Amino acid sequence: MASLSHKYIMAAAGVFLMLFLVSHLATNLLLLAGDGGKSFDNAVEFLLTNPAVKIMEYVLFAGFIIHIIIGLIIEVHNRKSRPVSYHVSVKSDTSAFSKFMIHSGVIIFIFLLVHLYHFFFVKLGLVEPYGGAQSAHDFYPMVVETFKNPVYSIGYIISFLFLGFHLKHAFQSAFQSFGLNHDKYMPAIKFVGTVYALIIALGFSIIPLYFMLIY
Repeated sequence: MASLSHKYIMAAAGVFLMLFLVSHLATNLLLLAGDGGKSFDNAVEFLLTNPAVKIMEYVLFAGFIIHIIIGLIIEVHNRKSRPVSYHVSVKSDTSAFSKFMIHSGVIIFIFLLVHLYHFFFVKLGLVEPYGGAQSAHDFYPMVVETFKNPVYSIGYIISFLFLGFHLKHAFQSAFQSFGLNHDKYMPAIKFVGTVYALIIALGFSIIPLYFMLIY
């Protein structure tokens, strides 16, 4: 088994990333305001000009890197601790999700790279603005063009469905890593984790569906 320190770090980084997803979803849902992107543009401008947000951007990337590295370390340790596959499958819901955490993590990581290419790399000047954008920070027309591409949008939705499964286990796993897995309130934690995972997965999925089918 992986050391407790690895699990604590993994859990802390995971909680930070889960909080970021809530903030990111709230900003992205402004794309659906029906005002030609004005609300979204105002939110983006605030994020781009706020020094605290710029600092948090570095913290965010550090969180991603730590989460990925520690996740790989834990996976390697777990595989070494059980070199022979179990003959009897464990039927608990937690174990089922835990078994495929590394697989869903790889899919999410691949999607993240594609997503960064379309937006974050544009902001950095590594990729030229597209979709009629007036500058590297004019994201709304780039969002429109990107999500009107059914290949990207369907891949985006599938990726967030995998993320939902990933988050369902990660949420309760974080509480367990901090020793907060008492039988009395673990059912409530599992319920909240499921609701959270659904909100994130469905909330982000609504956005490409809107631009593909309604916009």
